[in-house]
This record gives sequence, structure tokens and C-alpha cells, in this order.
Amino acid sequence: MKHIYDEFAYSDAPRANCWWDETCEAVERPALDRDETCDVAIIGGGFTGLSAALHLAQAGVKVLVLESRYVGWGASGRNGGFCCLGGGRLSDQALDRKFGRDSRLAFRRAELAAINLVDTLTKEHNIEIDRHSDGETELAHRAKDMTALRARVPEIKENYGLEATLIEKRELADHGLRGDFHGGLTIPAGFALNPRKYVTGLAAAAGQAGAVIYHETTAQNIVKTSSGYQVQTKSGSVKAKNLLIATNGYSSEDLPDWMAGRYMPAQSSVIVTRPLTDEEIKAAGWFSNQMVYDSRYLLHYFRLMPDRRMLFGMRGGLMTGPSAEKYAIANVRRDFEQFFPAWRHVETPHSWSGMVCLSREHMPFVGEVPDNKGMFASLCYHGNGVAMGTYCGALAAHTILGETDKLPFPIAIKTPLTRFELGGFRRALLPFAYLWYGLADR
Repeated sequence: MKHIYDEFAYSDAPRANCWWDETCEAVERPALDRDETCDVAIIGGGFTGLSAALHLAQAGVKVLVLESRYVGWGASGRNGGFCCLGGGRLSDQALDRKFGRDSRLAFRRAELAAINLVDTLTKEHNIEIDRHSDGETELAHRAKDMTALRARVPEIKENYGLEATLIEKRELADHGLRGDFHGGLTIPAGFALNPRKYVTGLAAAAGQAGAVIYHETTAQNIVKTSSGYQVQTKSGSVKAKNLLIATNGYSSEDLPDWMAGRYMPAQSSVIVTRPLTDEEIKAAGWFSNQMVYDSRYLLHYFRLMPDRRMLFGMRGGLMTGPSAEKYAIANVRRDFEQFFPAWRHVETPHSWSGMVCLSREHMPFVGEVPDNKGMFASLCYHGNGVAMGTYCGALAAHTILGETDKLPFPIAIKTPLTRFELGGFRRALLPFAYLWYGLADR
């Protein structure tokens, strides 16, 4: 496998202190140790792969999932737990220019359908996810950003059919959102969850439906056969008529070769405090249960969880390795203290990082890999994989089944990925992008 970061980024080290691991017991599954055949093989046991496996198995398809480590090891088990609107980064204006207004509305409604799918799956399969938050709230970090939030109210109505609520600066404290912000906007869509519990429950549901999931089974090579594809692993192989690549930010450049240069992994880092006391919560004036993010391009995301721990995350560093990881976490802690000066004394015993996945088009992709009939891919959710990853997994399943009318499937998601400039050296673009975003955030 050929990765664009060094091996540290794909080791256990960046997630070694992940809080979610202490909240949900790991489920042991065997590694593949023989040759197997199936209808659909899926590489990747995160939200996308497991959602696809569940929907395929429910349709009576024999499906095998090959996970290189274990369910929940990657971004699906170490993210911030925001089940919210998102998945792409194009504005309404950009979507209209590229695809037209109808297609833009179709994509926006798919964002809402993605949230509803997670809601449905957790209820249908009795997955306990520590759910909280009534939608999501964006906070304006500059006065001019509040003007932009006001303009979004009619856009949210048009795109999602929802009534958004503006929170003026003077009202923030009454909402339990006291801080150095200029107001906010609450969209009544989405909820917060424990991602490790959700991905574990999703795997259990897929297994109950008939899908077989293998742990510690890294796909080493993919070979086209007369009847489909053969995936070679260390101790066995899988022959399948159809193949789904569902590795997102942990993808490789050569599985398949088409992936090279078409996705950009970017690090995101998170810290979690110890449980806060009533006095500490009162001192900060932050008692809201909302999942919140700020209006920066390089945004911060944070939420007070049901056990009164505060989760705080932001984009991570541009380098990997022990010292780079320590530096990235120190930056998160620095911003945490700036946002919540009353909690400067509060310990943050848990910290970790993981990979989100970006595309050149700033949109996700689900579909058949060009010039590879029977091979499908789903990836690039731009940091919003809880909902969109789950949804795209379902779209991939329905596409494989030839049932593309089962869920809203806008053309913005069907459009194949193009290569980044610089190809295998595209990581060199990130410092320039982060510099531009940083200047724009001032």
C-alpha cells in the first residue's frame, strides 16, 4: 500500500489516547485466513463500508468486509461525533454555476436525508449513541460573520425547508453559549453522538443481517478477473463480482491505481476534558448541550457531552510524527484556553488525531470507478462523515444493486473525482491552503 503520509499517521500512535475507546468495548473478529468468494467485497470497515454492507446484506447479497485493523479504528471511531449537514464544501452559488439550481437543491436535500438515515438506523437497530443536541449552532467569530449568518436564514429555508434561529450577541449567555462571539445561528437538523458506539452498533447490525466482517485483514492487491475482482490479503483472498473501496482518508495510492492523486487526507485533532463540575460550568457560562462550530474556514468544533466533559477539536498539523503530533495537540489546547479562559486549569487527559478526506472538487463521490466495471468507490466527506459517510455507503449499495432511485442521488455526488495538482506531491498544497484560510479568518 502506498500512502502520502509517513507510517506514523497510519499507526496506533495518533489514536492511542482516544476517549471513545474507553466508552465502548471492542468487539473481536477473526482475520481472513483462507480463500473466500462473495457477491460484493468491501475494503474498509468504517461508516461507509458498514452502511453499504448492511444495506446489501438486507437485500440478500453475500457481502464480506475487509478491515485492516478493527471496526472503529479509523476516522469513524475517532471523530468529533457531529451528525450534521455537510459532506461537500461548495457554496450554493458554486453549486448553481456547476450543476444548476435543481441539482444544488437535490444535494442539499441529500444532506438532510443523510442525517435522517443515521437517525433511522440507530432507532431500527437499537444502537445507543449518547445522543444529544437539538441541531447544530454556528457561532460568528467576527462581527461581519453575523451578517453572513443572517443571509443564511432564507437559504436554509430554500435548501432544507427548515426554519433557522438567529441568536444575537446579547442573547448568547442566556443560551449557555457565553464567549467571545458576535452571535450565532441554530439549524434544527442533526445531533451529536458517540461515534465509537455508533460504528460498533452499525457493524453489529450488518453482521446480524448476514454480512461477514474480518479484522486485521489488509487488502494488499486487487486483480481483475473474468468474473469480477480478486482481493489478495496476507493470509487469504476474496473473489467477488463487485468491489467497493470505502477507505476515505486512509486510502492508498495504488488500491486501485485510479485513486492516486484524487483524494487529500488532512489531519484533525481533538481533546476531551475530565468531567466538569457545576461550579466550573457556571464560571464559564457554557451549559448548552448544542454541538457548535465557529465561522472560520479552519473551524473549531466543540460540544459539552452528557457526562459534562467538553470535546474540542480543530484542524491538525501538516506534518506527522511524535513531535508533530505533540505540537498539534498543544495548538488545540492553546485555542481551547482562549475560547474558555475559565477552564485553563481544567485537565484534558484525552487527545488524539485522525484523517478527514478532501477532494479537488470539494464534493464527495459515490460511483463506479471509471474504466473498472464492477469496482465502486465512496469517499471525500470533508470532515462530515458521520452522516454523509453513512448515506454514501447506502448509495453505493443501491448503485451496486441497480436501484439508484431508492435514495436521493444528486449529480454532484455522482461526478468522478479529478486529480489534484502535483499528484503524489499534493501535500505540498496544504501549507498554502492553510495560509490562505488563516488570513481569511482574521
